[in-house]
Amino acid sequence: MIGKLKGLIDSYGEDYVILDVQGVGYQVHCASRTLQALPSPGEAAVLSIETYVREDQIKLFGFRSDIEREWFRLLQTVQGVGAKVALAVLSTLSPSDLANAIALRDKAAVARTPGVGAKVAERIVTELKDKAPAFADVDPAVVKLSGAIDDARAPRAVADAISALVNLGYGQPQAAAAIAAAARDAGEKAETAQLIRLGLKELSR
Repeated sequence: MIGKLKGLIDSYGEDYVILDVQGVGYQVHCASRTLQALPSPGEAAVLSIETYVREDQIKLFGFRSDIEREWFRLLQTVQGVGAKVALAVLSTLSPSDLANAIALRDKAAVARTPGVGAKVAERIVTELKDKAPAFADVDPAVVKLSGAIDDARAPRAVADAISALVNLGYGQPQAAAAIAAAARDAGEKAETAQLIRLGLKELSR
């Protein structure tokens, strides 16, 4: 199995790159974000590779990092998500953005992917929710608190503070995460106004 390729960019196709490795041209399929980040033809590049072997073909998928490749694998553990959909998700969201979206249960962010409907997005954030925090830049405590908020178990002051931030134009997941972090810092007895102030401070970082 091929795990990594290092060579020169030969040419680009619509969804792939030809990578020249010591005179052998490998056709490597990539997410559009990956293709856009690769250098011009003739320049050196390194790609982490996922090798697919089928009865009628061998197909290579390339990624800028091992983490991106790991997300490609994880996404395909979700029912209804194959290689094509997984690449589409990674074309829409960077690995860190995807991890944060799943950790904060932001199915709307995942659903922005062409070809991914609400049901598939729901399955992605639900089935991968326990795996995302390991990749995300989100404090696990914030993930837990935002989950409690999503489950409608939050105190009234917290719920009111989230509502206030949403009314100011922030998205529900971002507002929930900010107020969850504020509630963690301020304590259970914090009032709405204090939570809003701390939440806005969190969002401005």
